[in-house]
Amino acid sequence: MLSAALLSVSALATAAAAGPIGARATRTSPPDGCLAVGSSETYKTVQSAVDALDTSTSSEQCIFIYKGTYSEQVYIPKLKSALALYGETSDTSSFASNTVTITQSRSQDDSPNNDETATLRAHTANLRVYNINLVNTRGKGSQALAVSAQADRQGYYACQFRGFQDTVLANEGAQVYARSYIEGATDFIFGQRARAWFDGADIRVLAASVGYITASGRDSTENPSYYVVHNSAVAAKEGNSVPAGAYYLGRPWRNYARVVFQQTSLSGVVNGAGWRVWNDGDERIDGVEFGEYGNTGDGAKGTRASFSKQLSGPVSIETVLGSDYASWVDTSYLS
Repeated sequence: MLSAALLSVSALATAAAAGPIGARATRTSPPDGCLAVGSSETYKTVQSAVDALDTSTSSEQCIFIYKGTYSEQVYIPKLKSALALYGETSDTSSFASNTVTITQSRSQDDSPNNDETATLRAHTANLRVYNINLVNTRGKGSQALAVSAQADRQGYYACQFRGFQDTVLANEGAQVYARSYIEGATDFIFGQRARAWFDGADIRVLAASVGYITASGRDSTENPSYYVVHNSAVAAKEGNSVPAGAYYLGRPWRNYARVVFQQTSLSGVVNGAGWRVWNDGDERIDGVEFGEYGNTGDGAKGTRASFSKQLSGPVSIETVLGSDYASWVDTSYLS
């Protein structure tokens, strides 16, 4: 688990980024109809509860997880129904009080592709995940995901995503990550086709001489992929020594990468150029769309890369998620 000091700092940062938070609410027992996971329950592992879901029903299903650390990889296949996963917590509005951690250490050292390294492999649409810590402990040296988000209309609320390289794979469909903690060092928010909205996110970088927050794999003008980091905060994780300017907001995994940071607090860990090419001699900047609007902090200063731009106004959530976003997003978590 995170240290108490880091949780305190992170909670304050997220609260500041996300704006006023509503009344503190607890979730310490299963909502009606949920399968329950815990040491004293029928389902001892999260995967066993997932495997017990009805694959033929179109009625929403849910799983409640009692506090504890679950050492496993969880795969959610395509379902006909919506699905909600709830972690036990004394404060549903923040990741700081999360008591449920799912953790493992698979990486591309021992797995055939990125998806199969993930702690949570989420392949079903209409998925909501609340107050769960998803951790990949592999560390430096290989791609090792905390989550592989592979379907439309997925929402992650007050969650933690902890890893080093390729922590969050936002890959397919419309997705939202709200009031959550995201940690890493190398390309740790990445993917190819997803339209992802990061709202009130606490983005923490790890000790490294150079690092990259995003790596968009958008490969053409027809590809809908769009990452927007809105009203969030970027800083070093407590206890990590990060040189000033060590991190870039992103680099293009493919030539048409599209990423915006807006109205976000950027600490001095962010390089004055803001953005970087993929690699020297392999720049991949032919059609990139890297933008910023209204960012603050030392990391918002400097002469930005020539292939990025300052926007005249913020990108709207409708532009990224569609005009019907409120029909599936839990808007109580948005800033």
